[in-house]
This record gives sequence, structure tokens and C-alpha cells, in this order.
Amino acid sequence: MGPTQLSAAPNPGAVVAVVPVADSGFALAWQGGSVTVPALTAFAELEPRWLWWSARTTAPAVLDAGVRPSRCWDLGTVGRLLHGLRRDDAAAVWAAEHGLPEPPHPSGPLDLLDLHGESGDAVRPDGQLSREWLRGRCDADLRHAEHWARLAVDLQVEQEARARALPDPRRTPTSVPMTVLTSYAESAASLLAVELERDGLPVDVEVAAGLLHDVIGPRPADVAEEHALRARRDDLVLQHFAGEQVDLRSPGQVRALLARIGVDVPDTRSWRLEPYAKTSPAVAALLTWRKAERTATTYGWRWLDDNVADGRLRGAWGSADAAAGRMTAQAGLHNLPVEMRPAVRAEPGHLLVRADLGQIEPRVLATVSGDAGLAAAAREPDMYTPVAAALRCDRPTAKVSVLAAMYGQTSGTAGAALRDMDRAYPAAMAYLRSAEDAGLNRRDIRTYGGRLLRLTTLPAGEPVGEHVAVSGGFGRFARNAMVQGAAAELFKAWAGTVRAGLTDLGGEIVLCLHDELLVHVPADRAPQAAVLLSDALARTAAWWACGSGVRFVAEVTTGESWADTH
Repeated sequence: MGPTQLSAAPNPGAVVAVVPVADSGFALAWQGGSVTVPALTAFAELEPRWLWWSARTTAPAVLDAGVRPSRCWDLGTVGRLLHGLRRDDAAAVWAAEHGLPEPPHPSGPLDLLDLHGESGDAVRPDGQLSREWLRGRCDADLRHAEHWARLAVDLQVEQEARARALPDPRRTPTSVPMTVLTSYAESAASLLAVELERDGLPVDVEVAAGLLHDVIGPRPADVAEEHALRARRDDLVLQHFAGEQVDLRSPGQVRALLARIGVDVPDTRSWRLEPYAKTSPAVAALLTWRKAERTATTYGWRWLDDNVADGRLRGAWGSADAAAGRMTAQAGLHNLPVEMRPAVRAEPGHLLVRADLGQIEPRVLATVSGDAGLAAAAREPDMYTPVAAALRCDRPTAKVSVLAAMYGQTSGTAGAALRDMDRAYPAAMAYLRSAEDAGLNRRDIRTYGGRLLRLTTLPAGEPVGEHVAVSGGFGRFARNAMVQGAAAELFKAWAGTVRAGLTDLGGEIVLCLHDELLVHVPADRAPQAAVLLSDALARTAAWWACGSGVRFVAEVTTGESWADTH
């Protein structure tokens, strides 16, 4: 499309829906117009807010076209945010926004009941999206794709109106409502998830191979040798115990094994065994074996071969889990053992810059609850020191008290600590108990950023993300989700701001790990990237925690490897 044809284009910064069409270019739509184009370059110069049904299905084609969007709106992601959906496909999001029953998944088999009512239009007479369109008609033909893009524009207008109508929880709201800002940030996180999966985490294969060799032994030539090496690792532990041999992978058998040498423990968790390792070579050998076994089974030679290619570790990423909305990753990206961190290395001429948010969830609690005392503590670099003074205890006890409050722990030392928290921080405790009450009574709740957590429609024993709600578990889940969910929203808003700033530095985010960002940049830009990470947090907190007085902090370090940054 030449410059003379841009007279019908949208205004700079407008929302522009994009639908790729196989081998034919792209269908674009905006309020007031639509067009099909062979390339996106000219429209990218207008710096629109790109709109798509799903970054997962559309963003790869946009990136392949040489466009790296700075802003976007993801209908699927925002649909999950606003409606508490467990699906983010177009059919489910459209139905939720229009108050329709959840339809069958488009990928499921069609039957006569599904085909009843299909008329060839994108929207059926019953208001649902056509399953034929959902299964391919919309992206196989330019005319259909253009209509599909116009439907996306209409849905975005409806979603944004809904987001603007939700209450703003901030003490001093800005001109753009909180849930709209969260929609921007969550959409950016969905795009970032696509980029993380596509670009991967830089890994030095030779270093990784050397680390594996040191921990689990040489690369086995075949399955038989793999089993032999496994037995050899077992023998290094079992040689410390007389009597019948046991399966070291069975906690019950290991507990009985330990009893032979006088170590009587209720379970065999590593933290419980660590005190015995100082005086017992057998326990020390068992703990060493566990590290090697975990590496061998989850991060062994097969993992290296299957997941690392072209010097990058790649796995599927998700922008929000099924619970409070934290980013997720596969291929071991979120659980890489400390021993493997030296293998995560910057490419030649580059450095890794790491930023780790400090005491993020307690600071979030101070923000979302509006507790003036806790907010005052959160203005300090180490907020547990003033909390300890307020609770009249030492710092370790203060930390336990705050964590117990957020996670709903009420027994033992935590119970006494919570009584002190009630006295010192009544607003924060009331906020947490209100969330717990909503969970126990199965009332839906919304996080600080506007994410709907549906508790009314889940059966009592159904897993909720990483939590299983049984006998009061919904209360604990809700209590924690209101803090953890808000923290996830802040993290993703921060990550999106960092991502935008890295464009001029030639850098990229290569890992999002709970409260930590790892950035890969040219070596001469590393100081600027370090400043960006801190400045982006301050800018994000300025609108996210507006009026709270809470300070958010990050530790920023630089190194050639991930291990060097710790």
C-alpha cells in the first residue's frame, strides 16, 4: 500500500484490528473503516494500538511481517480478565461479552445440533459466533477476514466500555480507569508471552553439558547405560544403610530407611532433613542424591536435546494462570535449578541485566488495603524493620507475621503474630478477612486491577490453579489471590513498560520469573537497561499505586550469566 492510499487510514494511535490471511496479506479494521493490505509496514508507522482476537494466534504473523507492536489489545486476554473465563478463544469471549451461554469449544467435533442455525454469517441468529467461521472461514478469504476484523473492533469497544464502568480502587484515580490500564498491561503480557516462546532464553550448550556431567554423570549412550548410571547414583546413598535395599523415590520407604539410623521424622522433606546432614553422612548423601535426581529426571540430557536449539531454551508461555493471573512457562523455564543458572549466558557482545522486586506482596497488600501504617512501613527500603517495631518483635518474626496474614496461616507462632497484626494494621487485616469471607461463602471477587475470580461456579473439589479448594480452602485461596493476583498485575504492567523501553536499546526480555525480570542487551547498553528497569518500576507504580504512598523497590544487577547476577 503506497502513501497516497493512506488517506483512508485511521488516525495515528487508533485501535486497528488485524487478521492475517493465508498467503494474501492482512485484513485491517478500525472505527470508520477497513482495508486489506499485503504488508503492515505503512500502518505500523501510524503506531496504532494493534487489536487481535488472540496474540497466540495472530502475533506470530505480525512479528514475521517485521512489525514489533508497542501497544495492543488482546480480546481473549481482556475477556478472561473481565469475565473470569477459563477459556480465551473467540467463541467464549464473544458469548461472555454478550451475555450468552458458554458455547462448545470451536476445536471440538461438529454435530447436527452445532450446525443448526448456521446461516453463512459470522454471527448466528442466536447471537453466537459461527463455528464454521471460527474453524477457518474467517482467515481463509480476504472479504471474510475483513468482516472478522470489524467484529473485533466492535467487541473491543464493548470490552473497553465495560472496563471503564468498573470501580477504580485507587485513592487518587488517574484519567484512565484502573481496569482499562490493566487491560493494556495484560494484553502486553500476552504479546510478551509469544515473544518469550519465540525468542527463547540464551543458554550456552557447552556450559550446560558440563554442569550436567558434573551433577548426573556423562551422557548415556543408550537406555541401558542410562539405567546403569541411575543405579550408580542410588548406590552412593544406599551404601550408607545396612539391610534390605529400598526405592529412594518412595517417600515412605525413605522414611523407613532413615529410621534404621535413628533419624525419625514425620516426612522426608529436604528442609526437615537438612539439620541432620551436618552430622550424618547418610542424610547428606541422600540430599545430594535428590539434587542430582531432580536434575537427571527433569533437566537431564534429554531435556537439553529436546528444548535447547540455536543457543536458546524455548518453551510454551502463558500470560495468566487459572488462578490469580501469574505468568506461566513450560520446558522447565520457571523451575530451572540454581545449579544450572551458570548455563544461562548472554550471547557474545551482550550482558544479562536482572531486576528482582523486593518484598513485593507485602507492599502490594499495603497498596490494595489502604492501611496507612503498612503503607508507611512500605516507604522504607526494608519494610520488615518498621513492621518489627510496630509489632514489638524481631525482624524474622515480623516477616512471618506478614506472610502468615497473607497466606491465611493461623496455627502455632503465626496465631500469636496475627493478633499483633490486628492491632498494628487493622485495615490490612480487615481487607484480607473480607476476601477470605467471600471465598468461604463462594462469592465472586475482583482483584485490585479488575480481574474477576469466579468462586460461585466452581464445584467444591475442583482445583483452582495451584490451589485445591477443600474444607475452607476457598477462603485461603481468596485471601491469597487478592494479594498475589494484584502483585501479578503490577509485575506484568512493569514488564510491559520495560519491554517498550528496550526497543531503543536493542534489548529483549528473556525471562519472567514470578517477581524477577531478566533482560538481554548489548553490553554497552547494559547501564541504560539497568536504569530503565528501575525507572519503569517507578513510572508503573506512579499510576498503579496512585495515592497510596507505597514505595516499590527492585534490586538490579548485571552479569555475563544468570548466576553472575545473583
